[in-house]
Amino acid sequence: MGLDLTTALNRIDVAADWIGLRYVREVDTTHYVRDRLPQSHSRSETAGVMVEVLVDGQFGYASTNHLTEASLRAAAVQAYQQARAAAPWRIYPFTTAHRPTAKGTYRSSRQQNPGHLSSRELNELLQEVCTALKAGDRIVSTTAYAVTTECTTHLVSSNGTDISQEFLMVATDYAAIAQDGTLTQRRGDNGMLARCRQAGMELFDRDAVLQRAQVIGQQALELLKAIECPTTTTSLVLAPDQMLLQIHESIGHPLELDRILGDERNYAGSSFIRLEDFGHLAYGSSQMNVTFDPTVPGEYASYAFDDAGMPAQKEYLIHQGILLRGLGSIESQVRSGVPGVANARATSWNRPAIDRMANINLEPGNHSFSDLLKDIEFGVYMESNRSWSIDDYRQKFQFGCEYGRLIENGQLTRTVRNPNYRGVTTPFWHSLSKVGDGATLGMYGSPFCGKGEPNQVIRVGHASPACLFENVEVFGGG
Repeated sequence: MGLDLTTALNRIDVAADWIGLRYVREVDTTHYVRDRLPQSHSRSETAGVMVEVLVDGQFGYASTNHLTEASLRAAAVQAYQQARAAAPWRIYPFTTAHRPTAKGTYRSSRQQNPGHLSSRELNELLQEVCTALKAGDRIVSTTAYAVTTECTTHLVSSNGTDISQEFLMVATDYAAIAQDGTLTQRRGDNGMLARCRQAGMELFDRDAVLQRAQVIGQQALELLKAIECPTTTTSLVLAPDQMLLQIHESIGHPLELDRILGDERNYAGSSFIRLEDFGHLAYGSSQMNVTFDPTVPGEYASYAFDDAGMPAQKEYLIHQGILLRGLGSIESQVRSGVPGVANARATSWNRPAIDRMANINLEPGNHSFSDLLKDIEFGVYMESNRSWSIDDYRQKFQFGCEYGRLIENGQLTRTVRNPNYRGVTTPFWHSLSKVGDGATLGMYGSPFCGKGEPNQVIRVGHASPACLFENVEVFGGG
């Protein structure tokens, strides 16, 4: 960017109590191959600045993708006028204390830069993935998708904040569809785009990628011959790639303070959690320890500062089953009186930051995978989310998985297809009886968590070990 943000900020002349400029540049490169045939190869770039001002206790916003001092001054005037007009109806009298000074930098952990694997080489690898996915004649479709994202942000403010952050992210999805008559089964790579990390092109290690693709194809064929998941109430072991969805929907969204305050109610829904529940509610069993942790190297939503400039650190949301704090940025914290985290996040330069998830992780326990299974006379093991449904208050849910196995006398036995389970959030988490150790831990995420008006799609990360839940309703799709 040729524009110097600090110089531009100093030349803005509006009578605001505080002014912030947040520059965002993002470059996405996408590769998509189906049945070895390249379908699309694209590169997109977007860049602009969000201008935020504080006037009479009210924040105002305006953005521009014209990176000139004149455009920034015009946007600042627009934001100032907006704040002045809204101030008489403000919901809380914010002050400059809610935008404290911060300085620092962040850079994604990586081993290589994107240039170490050319577009041609990546396309050729994805074609090889499709070949490996084709494990037999009954594989009727194979797909390989990869997107790399380079994002740079720079935040400066009138009270001295100066934060620069650089992110390099990779997300992939490999899938095979198998068909036998009217029976169709899809098997993917830990679920739709669940494999996403902050890293470089080292994630495209050829041998490891092709080995995974072979397993995916074989399991797709295996599902054609599998028995239907039984309908019963039983022990349920969830793999880390399904715990991703369980954490996201039944912990992450219910704990967002803006939902609890009512800000998201008419679009993304509300929450069963009340403000008075924090510090008291037994959310789950004593085995349940959930953290907000943007400091994990390589996890998809790691960062050093949120988009309001607040330093990010690891915080327990739930400790030994007790709800401690919410997913609320500094504005939501002061409005609610509830402790929160540094999670003011925006999808791009043309959106103001709102309360969002980042990395929400279930901390490992002390049980090996065999320990999780050993006392189960009969149960079901499930991997990889396929479908989800949860009510507006994030209580009643029904989730479907791609792949399952029966657990009989402490061992994984027959494969089952169309495995599903249902529950209610707090009773379900109270049924958590064993948490896997670090050896069972998996780190996944999603590029597509939607929320806000106008809509914002944000990246989230979730890490979890395998977990055992008791007395859960499971059922098939037949």
